Amino acid sequence: MAEDRNRRRFTDPRAAAEAAFRAATTPKPAEAPAAQPAPRPAAVPGTREIVSLRLDSAVLAHFQKDGPGWQDRINEALKALVPNTED
Repeated sequence: MAEDRNRRRFTDPRAAAEAAFRAATTPKPAEAPAAQPAPRPAAVPGTREIVSLRLDSAVLAHFQKDGPGWQDRINEALKALVPNTED
């Protein structure tokens, strides 16, 4: 039992803190860059994209009151406001 007591390591808190700091701040070897995903193709003219859009309830009610096709009506109204839109 006496041998077990002699084998114990007493750690210096300051030395342990400095070792932890060195480990955290030492630059790591550079890793290979991650594989890049394939670039997205350019948007095809005339295609539509899915978006999330917040509208006032009165604006939404105005376009929905005529029934189905309200998204197309909003799109047409917005296209009329944007100069140089191609269709």
